[in-house]
Amino acid sequence: MGNQGMEELIPLVNRLQDAFSIIGQSCCLDLPQIAVVGGQSAGKSSVLENFVGRDFLPRGSGIVTRRPLILQLVSAPAEYAEFLHCKGKRLTDFDEVRQEIEVETQRLTGANKSISAVPINLRVYSPHVLNLTLVDLPGITKVPVGDQPADIEYQVRDMIMQFICKDNCLILAVTPANTDLATSDALKLAKDVDPQGQRTIGVITKLDLMDKGTDARDILENRLLPLRRGYIGVVNRSQRDIVGKKDIKAALAAERTFFLSHPAYRHMAENMGTLHLQRVLNQQLTNHIRDSLPAFRSRLQSQLLALQKEAEGYRHYQPDDPACKTKALLQLIQHFAVDFEKRIEGSGDTVDTLELSGGARINRIFHERFPFELVKMEFDERELRREITYAIKNIHGIRTGLFTPDMAFEAIVKRQVVKLKEPCVKCVDMVIQELITTVRQGTNKLVSFPRLREETERIVATHIREQESRTKDQALLLIDMQVSYINTNHEDFIGFTNAQQRSKTTSQTKGQAAVTGNQVVRKGWLTINNISLIKGGSKEYWFVLTAESLSWFKDDEEKEKKYILPLDNLKLRDVAKGFMSNKHVFAIFNTEQRNVYKDYRYLELACGSQEEVDCWKASLLRAGVYPEKVNMDGDSGGGADSFSMDPQLERQVETIRNLVDSYMTIVYKAIRDLMPKTIMHLMINNVKEFIGSELLAQLYALGEQSALMDESPEQERRRGEVLRTHGALKEALAIIGEISTSTSSTPLPPPVDSSWIQHSNTPSSPMGPKRVLYGHRSPYRAATAHPGASAPSANADCPHQTPGRPNRAPPSVPRRQPPAIPSVKPH
Repeated sequence: MGNQGMEELIPLVNRLQDAFSIIGQSCCLDLPQIAVVGGQSAGKSSVLENFVGRDFLPRGSGIVTRRPLILQLVSAPAEYAEFLHCKGKRLTDFDEVRQEIEVETQRLTGANKSISAVPINLRVYSPHVLNLTLVDLPGITKVPVGDQPADIEYQVRDMIMQFICKDNCLILAVTPANTDLATSDALKLAKDVDPQGQRTIGVITKLDLMDKGTDARDILENRLLPLRRGYIGVVNRSQRDIVGKKDIKAALAAERTFFLSHPAYRHMAENMGTLHLQRVLNQQLTNHIRDSLPAFRSRLQSQLLALQKEAEGYRHYQPDDPACKTKALLQLIQHFAVDFEKRIEGSGDTVDTLELSGGARINRIFHERFPFELVKMEFDERELRREITYAIKNIHGIRTGLFTPDMAFEAIVKRQVVKLKEPCVKCVDMVIQELITTVRQGTNKLVSFPRLREETERIVATHIREQESRTKDQALLLIDMQVSYINTNHEDFIGFTNAQQRSKTTSQTKGQAAVTGNQVVRKGWLTINNISLIKGGSKEYWFVLTAESLSWFKDDEEKEKKYILPLDNLKLRDVAKGFMSNKHVFAIFNTEQRNVYKDYRYLELACGSQEEVDCWKASLLRAGVYPEKVNMDGDSGGGADSFSMDPQLERQVETIRNLVDSYMTIVYKAIRDLMPKTIMHLMINNVKEFIGSELLAQLYALGEQSALMDESPEQERRRGEVLRTHGALKEALAIIGEISTSTSSTPLPPPVDSSWIQHSNTPSSPMGPKRVLYGHRSPYRAATAHPGASAPSANADCPHQTPGRPNRAPPSVPRRQPPAIPSVKPH
């Protein structure tokens, strides 16, 4: 290849690509594509060939390029060409490439000048190119010839617009020097898609074919018909040179000689010619690369920052050094102890915002789940009265008692207190499960050392199980202490006198809400599950539970209230989960057999998880809605009702009933207070202390410190990968810094007045294109360049203007505008 500037860019891009490949990423520079636009035989293909540095495009007179040629340059070790329609066929002779282009063009368009919008895709692989896309487009034509359609002009324009509309396309607007630049269709199309001129470069060809005494100096100096990026003059090989096999290197030398020897161009020879055009385009590629570097640098720095802490830990770890292993073991266990304590105390470095964990879950067990389990164990009213009746009659024996026996009260209370052992043991089990879960979450940081993680979990779990026995024994001891002595002198105990004076409504006071007023207890989404499909089916609502009512709204904005349900006489019960349902359901019903909601006797409410159901049950319990008691004894018709209840016995049963209710309230309060304290002391604090002081000693007692710190194969690979990626990121950032310092950006030239490019689509005169010869001595130059500007009039002086003849399209050409060109009224 013959593009020296491109070859200087290749090492920079290769180094950048290598840096990204080390870290397993792609460096998507997305370099701009370059498209040449111009009329027929303007020299577009020659300009493109000179940029690539290879002679491979067809030549001839008239319309030669009749299909778009998309040329993809691909950086590769070997040099060859490959067509998309001939995959796998590598061409190393570029004369064969030219012949294949001609054959493929004729295959689709025929041999009689027809055109096609179907592109030819050619890839050229070479170590001397960057990954670029170059587009050679058919020349803009006005009059159909051969098999060309009547609207050939618009077809070509549409075809060109498909490529040059892209924002990353550099437009080379090619215009021959021996035609009127003011009517250049290439500049007109470029202006339509690039009105600011940021990606348009004017290329003036055929400077060597201008008439003697004329030149294009004013245009090349960007003074006459200015473009933002200006014009570059080039001298391509003539048809005779091409036939004579004049190579590109010799053509470039002849071009250089032309500019240095021409009196009008010698002062700007350094800014003219194919080599300068290459430098300008290569500088655009450099600018694009430099513009991409900040985004690359930002991405690499963020990745480096994410790996920094992990890499630092790996960098100081030596897997073959016993002292290093011992130090790492000590640090890991210390970190584990601190992390476990933070998870329990709620001061962790990372806060879980998705679900409860650690100490928060244990807190919920203490204050929601455990109180709910206690309430579930509360006595059934009918069953309690029957037991009291049996107790009184059995104590009196054969005699008829005149007074209420206190032994019956103690017997019933002890029986009810013993029932509390089950929820207390269950509370311990739930806390143990959460502790083990918390330990496993903490040992996730030991995943790099599987043996250490396994032994740590085993030792801590063993200690938890040991404490489980002590804690359960202490919990049962609390119940036994309550059974051992019934303290009827407690300040909150109502006593026999007050018990006798209580009315039957006393039994209902136990069900009063634990919160007062209209305080909000809980809010959340619930699904009403038992509404029939005819009435709308199951639907989710926003529920608000207060101490007095349960309300639901359309959404959580609480603007449209659907219903308000008073909590009086309500109870709840469990509902079996449906076979195909993933919802967990509970029901609310009225104890007086009244409808709860419209014509529904009960209301089924569904949640997404059992945990959520338990939370709602605990909240309803706080609001005074208790669970239903299930009579496990099938003898519902017997019991107390089978006795002949005389008024005296009834009074005695009611008195003991009130005494039991009062005393059990005291017991519930004491157990709810003491159980969390017992578990906290014997289980949670003990486990924290064990992990902080004894765990390390027990690990050392195993005598396998070296084996404990053996990395897993995955961790060994991870450590190597992190260190390698960390080093590659630093190297990539250094390379980006070197590229930034070793290259420079060329700022975009300031805007110029390009209003001379008309926005109307004015076809050429039927007499043919105007032939205005440019030179610094031409008297008609200004008038032609700036129509309408304050300059000497040229209405009658211009020898190439035909007065009284308006410009109009040939009758056979349909009057329509291409989609990308604004429509205006014809002149």
